[in-house]
Amino acid sequence: MDRPTRRLPSSVFAYEAGVLTLEGVSLAAIAEAVGTPFYVYSAGRLRERYRALATALAPFDVDIHFAAKANSNRAVLAVLAAEGAGADIVSGGELARALSSGIPAAKVVFSGVGKTEDEIAAALRAGIHQINAESYEELHLIDRIAGELGLVAEVALRINPDVDAETHAKITTGKKDNKFGIDADRLARLDNEVKGLANLKIVGLAMHIGSQILSAKPFLAAYGRIAELTRELRGRGFDIQRLDLGGGFGVPYENELEFSFDDLAAAIRTTVGDLGCRLSVEPGRSLVADAGVLVSRVTLVKDASPMQFAVLDAAMNDLVRPAMYDSHHDIVPVKEPVAGVQAVEYDVVGPICESSDTFAKRRKMPPVAAGDLVVLATAGAYGATMSSTYNSRALIPEVLVDAGRFAVVRRRVTIEEQMGWERLPDWAAAPALSGSRAAE
Repeated sequence: MDRPTRRLPSSVFAYEAGVLTLEGVSLAAIAEAVGTPFYVYSAGRLRERYRALATALAPFDVDIHFAAKANSNRAVLAVLAAEGAGADIVSGGELARALSSGIPAAKVVFSGVGKTEDEIAAALRAGIHQINAESYEELHLIDRIAGELGLVAEVALRINPDVDAETHAKITTGKKDNKFGIDADRLARLDNEVKGLANLKIVGLAMHIGSQILSAKPFLAAYGRIAELTRELRGRGFDIQRLDLGGGFGVPYENELEFSFDDLAAAIRTTVGDLGCRLSVEPGRSLVADAGVLVSRVTLVKDASPMQFAVLDAAMNDLVRPAMYDSHHDIVPVKEPVAGVQAVEYDVVGPICESSDTFAKRRKMPPVAAGDLVVLATAGAYGATMSSTYNSRALIPEVLVDAGRFAVVRRRVTIEEQMGWERLPDWAAAPALSGSRAAE
């Protein structure tokens, strides 16, 4: 008999009295209170993951800047801020979210290949830790803006080390043909480029080679390369004091082995640990992915023999990763399956008019029926933060659970509210011409 597995999203989830709970809170009770679909996050799991990384890196006194793009909800940021996390941001909006969530400006690093003048100015005015510059053109832009503000900007050069991260092509960032960073073999220009740039100080080097990396091997190669460049630039008179080692530490979505923070620490020890630099990392999904799930209700089960379609009220606008990356998310029923129940094979889909609105194909799982609640696991990273209102759908709630209590930390944004953001131009309401006059 083909029986479904009973793997749960992470250690903070458990079946209690036949219902899936998060930190002891019934997901069915939350669904009853806020409606479906919704995201829910565990504050306890966020702390657990942050502390695991901090403990592994403690011998090197590494600063941890959470990559806000993975999950920028202010409640999530506030939990991590209380643990001591800084933020790695890639937009002015993320800067505002980080500062309003209790992350000090002095713990903020600004990355990204296309920072605008307004964003750079806002970051400099706030007094952030450093800007990671990704091109020589950006160095000149930062220098000009800092001069206009009467400031000296502290800048790290983001280096593209041309290292294969061994990950999905759409989330690799450290190869020569990626848009990110300054090619390591173009640093010979640096001496001439910085002449006359009186309003910035190059304090370090930065790198980020990709996302969802499951082995320390690519980091070992990249960190070795940045160590070589640090020694080279110091030999040319540059005072390299800081190394931002990026992030990209992966998580198991299906059958992968969990990324080892201890292996990461070993890679740091053997490559950059003896340089005397202030070190930092930028974890994102490794802290939040398995702390969050998407809870959805089965709208109907469509019998298209031999196929069975489980149609959910969640859609690709809520969780776009499967459509964008063909990514896997475990799907777990909220009601505990009966022991020994025979699995049924489903295509699990959403209601949007796109064939790509599919969460799983040929997925073997316990039988479900209309009205049942299911969980799409490991959705705390790049879930709500990448959501949209496609098909004029609501932005769904986000909920935080902490020690047996829950709170809505983003309410549902309805279509009526969304239409309130829009305005018809005056001329659009003018009466149209009709009859013979219109034909002239």
